[in-house]
Parts: sequence; structure tokens; C-alpha cells
Amino acid sequence: MAEAGPPRSGRGSAATRAATGTAAAPAEQRFACEQCGALLTYQPGTAELVCAYCGHRNRIVEATTAIVENDLAEALRRGLAAAPQETTQTVKCTACAAEFIFDRNRHAGACPFCGSAIVADPGSHRQIRPAALLPMAIAEPEARQRLSSWLHGLWFAPTKLKAFARTGGRLVGVYLPYWTYDSRTETDYAGQRGTIYHERVAVRVVRNGRSATEMRSVQKVRWQPAHGRVSRDFDDVLVPAAGSLPADLVEALEPWDLQDLRPYTEGYLSGFQSETYQVPLDAGFGTAQAKMRAVITRDVEADIGGDLQRVDRLEVRHSGTSFKHVLLPVWLGVYRFGDRTYRLCINGRTGEVHGERPWSAWKLAGAVLLVLAVAAMIYGLYGILPQAPRF
Repeated sequence: MAEAGPPRSGRGSAATRAATGTAAAPAEQRFACEQCGALLTYQPGTAELVCAYCGHRNRIVEATTAIVENDLAEALRRGLAAAPQETTQTVKCTACAAEFIFDRNRHAGACPFCGSAIVADPGSHRQIRPAALLPMAIAEPEARQRLSSWLHGLWFAPTKLKAFARTGGRLVGVYLPYWTYDSRTETDYAGQRGTIYHERVAVRVVRNGRSATEMRSVQKVRWQPAHGRVSRDFDDVLVPAAGSLPADLVEALEPWDLQDLRPYTEGYLSGFQSETYQVPLDAGFGTAQAKMRAVITRDVEADIGGDLQRVDRLEVRHSGTSFKHVLLPVWLGVYRFGDRTYRLCINGRTGEVHGERPWSAWKLAGAVLLVLAVAAMIYGLYGILPQAPRF
């Protein structure tokens, strides 16, 4: 989250949006090879589309449009018509409720979020058009290598889990939807400033069975009322716009290099899947406000000063609030162990791996027995017990 500084892209004027209205649905694009006519797919880390059959490369022609910040209040007032929209054919998984877009030439396959088999729903939905994206930078072979290293580095993991990397467990490249919000804030606050001081007081103690009085230095806090006003401009406060993945996994993918956002260009999505947003625009701003409030609270504590601070009241006012819809790349892996589904995520820009994992009951039991055996041996030799390790 970048918190301060001027926005990188211009805000579309209300007059322009009113004149254009809801954008027409774009025509379906097929990226055909100039030599053999086969479908091209995006090669991560480049600006090229590559043919899997003849190896020919086509340069991606990036969109020349600006990355526009849309006025939030106007968009909500006009029922989102103030933001460019497009018609998308989406797929909804009945097992995990994820909604995403298949490659345009596919109508059936596996859900990238839980692995369930699904068939595309031919129905269409009106969606706010993405304004920008970060192209996938990590190709599948590198993602698989990073995943293998991560899996083999897990302690007390079931053997079957580590075999996931050796048996070619499937990875799926997906662009996840996010909202970003910019806002100028002013906050009036009331609280208390605490100043630490020490005072010598008489304390009753017992020494050698006799009661006595000692003078000791005791720490105390003197509280005084404090109030004031702080201001902060927020830029690109990032909020996940879908709930298909556990929140802790999505948060672990951060930070993102949002300074490198590119105008939305469909060529970067060729050969990948794209999830559609499910979190409404106003609900996303509610989450963004909570993130902003946490930062504002730290600003208030710094403004109060002193040794300790109490914040009793915050009155936050937002102005000039804007938003945009962006897509960010991840590699997803799904595997089943026992009766549970576990998910793995790889940041498509940095290659950082995060995931859910089971624990091997047998390996944990063996480790516990080993610790007990070592403890018993040490106790027998020296009469002391070591501290048990934490897993």
C-alpha cells in the first residue's frame, strides 16, 4: 500500500464519463499466430505472445489509454455507470463459489481454486472493466521450481505432500481482481497523552521472617487530555475483490509493485485465467477505510506525543475518493490430502510461495517420542529436564 504522494494517473472527468456512458462490450479477441494461425499465449516476463506449435513470437501492442481513477461517489450514485464496464462470460464453481473467466476458447475444465471439475456457464455479467494489471513475470517452470523448494523445506510434512512437486502437480496461472482506492483524509481526534514518571514510595516487605518497610521507585503515568487534527493522502490502498482464497493467503502475497501497473491489455491474459470480482465496490471501500483508519490512528498517536497515548475518538472525513479495478497475477496449486483440500499460491511477480499444509501425525509423534527419550536420558545423567521444542 502506497500511502502518500500524488496519484500516478489522471482522474476521468465527470463530463467525459457522462458523454460516453457505459462502455460497449469489447469484441472477443483471438490472438492468432502470424505464421501458422494457432492461438498465441503470453510468455511471462516478456512483452510477447508465443506460439506453442511453431515458436513464432508476436509483440504485444499495449493499450495507449491512461490508467484512469474513477470518482467513487459518482460511480455509486449512478449505479456504477460512471465506470467503464464490459460484458464477461463467467464460470462459477459450485464447490467453492469462485467466479472466474476461462480462456475464451474453453468451456470446461478444473476450478483453479479447489480443483473441482466444472463446465462454463454461458451466461454473461456486466462488470467494471479493469483499468490496469501487472503482467505475469514468473513462468510456470520457475514457479514449479519455487514450489518444489518450498514443499521440500517444510518440516513434519506428509510424504504425499512432498511428492506433489515430484509428480508434476498442476499449477494454474490466474489474474486475481483487486480494488485500489485513493482518498484525502482529515481527522479530528480526542485522546490522552501519558507521561511516565517515577515516585519513591514505602513498600512493606518480609525479610528473614520479619516485616520491614523499604523505599522503592515505582513507575507511574500522568495522563493529560489531548486533541487536534491530522491529515493524510492515501494512494492505491489495495483491497482483494474476491473471496475465493483464504484471506491470510491473499494478504501473504503482498506487497505488490503497483508502481509498475500497465494499462489493461488483453494480450497479457492470453493463456491464463482471470477471476471476476465478487466484492461490491462500496464494500471494498469499507475494507479500505479500515486499513486507512489503522494508519490514521498511528498518525494520531504520533501527534499526541508523550510516552504513552490513548485515542478516545476519531472523526475521519474523506474527500476526492477515487477507485480503479486492477488484476494481479498468481500461480495456484490445489491438492487433496485426506478429506481436505489445500491451496498453494505463488506471487506471479516475485515468486514468493505461500500455502496451506497438513502435518504428518506419524512424524509429529515420532518427534515427540524422540524429545521425550532425549529428555529422559539427560534427566538420568544430570537430573535436569530440557525445555520442549515448539513446532
